[in-house]
Amino acid sequence: MEKYTKKTDRFDWTLTLLLFLFFLISCIAINSAQSTGQYGDRNFMIMQVVWYVVGAIIITITIFFDSFQLKRLAWILYGFGLLLLIAVYVAPESIAPYRNGAKSWFVIPAIGQIQPSEFVKVFLILALSRVITSHHEKYIVKSLKTDFGLLLKLGVTTAVPVGLIMLQPDLGTALVILSILTGIILVSGISWKLILPIYGTGASLGGFIIYLVIIRPELLEKYLKVQTYQFNRIYSWLDPYTYASGSSYHLVKSLSAIGSGLISGKGFRNSEVYVPESHTDFIFSVIGEEYGFIGGSIVISLFFLLIYHLIKTALDTNDSFNTYVCTGIISMITFHVFQNVGMTIQVLPITGIPLPFISYGGSSLMGNMFAMGLVYSIHYHHRNYMFSSRKSLSA
Repeated sequence: MEKYTKKTDRFDWTLTLLLFLFFLISCIAINSAQSTGQYGDRNFMIMQVVWYVVGAIIITITIFFDSFQLKRLAWILYGFGLLLLIAVYVAPESIAPYRNGAKSWFVIPAIGQIQPSEFVKVFLILALSRVITSHHEKYIVKSLKTDFGLLLKLGVTTAVPVGLIMLQPDLGTALVILSILTGIILVSGISWKLILPIYGTGASLGGFIIYLVIIRPELLEKYLKVQTYQFNRIYSWLDPYTYASGSSYHLVKSLSAIGSGLISGKGFRNSEVYVPESHTDFIFSVIGEEYGFIGGSIVISLFFLLIYHLIKTALDTNDSFNTYVCTGIISMITFHVFQNVGMTIQVLPITGIPLPFISYGGSSLMGNMFAMGLVYSIHYHHRNYMFSSRKSLSA
C-alpha cells in the first residue's frame, strides 16, 4: 500500500538548508577576501550572489527530470561536454585565452569566463551511471569476463574527457574525474579480484614516481625527458619555505594566514596576511585567519553533513542508476574538499581546485548546483511505501 505525500514533503529541505548555509559562508568569506584591495573595484560577492541565483534556476529545471529521463539524456550531455572541451582547445585565443598557462575557459562578453570541464564532470557522472546500469541489465550472470568488460567500458568513457582536459592542461580537474571513476567503480559490483590488482598497481606506481622525483630525479630526466622545473610543485610542497619567494609563495602565505587565526580567529574583515587568489582557490585561508580553528571546523563539519546526506539519499533509493549518480557526486565533492583544504595546510600539493559552494567561480558553482539538482531530483521523484522500500515515480 502506497503512502502518498505532498510535493512539499518530497522536496529536499535538508539539502536546501545546507546550501543556504554554504551561500552565507561564501558571501561572508568572499567579502573579506576582496577587502584586501588587490581586486580594484570588482565586487566578487555580488557576482557570487548572481551565480547562486543562476544555480538555483539550474536546480529548479533539473528537479523535473526523473531517472528515466536522465538516463536518456546521459549520452547527449556527455557528447555535448566533449564538444565543449574540443571547442575550447581549438578556439582562437580571442575566445579561449591562456590563463596561468592553461587554455580552459571561454570568455563571453557581459558574462565572464565559462569553464566547460566543470560541467563535464557532472555529465560524466551521468554517462558512467548509464554505462553500469545498461551493462548489468545486459549481463545478469556476472563473471570476471563481464566485470572486465564493464571496467573497460568505464575506463574508455572516462579516458576521452580526461585526455581532452590534459591537453589544456588541467591536472586538478583530471584528478577530480579520476576520483569520480574510482568511487563509481567501488560500488559498481565489479569483482575485487579485478579492482585490488589494478588499484594496487596504480598506487604502487604513483608512490614509485614520487620516490623518483624526491630521491632520483635524474632518472626521470634521462628516460622520460621530464624537465627539472616540472618537479618544483612536489619540492615546494615538501619544503615550502625554501621556495617561499617562488613556487611556494601561495602555500607559505596560506600557512601564515591560517596559523595566525589560532582558535577563534581575528574577526570579520580583519585579515592581515596577504594571500593571492584568496577569493577563489585559497578561500579557506581567509576562513582560517578570520574565524580560526573553530570557524574552519564548522565549515568542514558542514561538508561532512552534506556528504552524509548524499550517502543517505543514495541508500534510500532503490534505483541503481540513482545510486551510481549519488556515488559520483559524493566522490567529486569529497575529493574537492579534501584536496582544497589539504593544499592550504600543506597536507597535499597545490592544484587549482576550488572549495565547493564557497570559492568564487561561476562555472564551478553552476556545475556543483547542477549536481545538487540531480540529488533534488532523486529525492523528489520517489514516494514512500508503507510496507516496502522507496519506489521511483518513474518506474
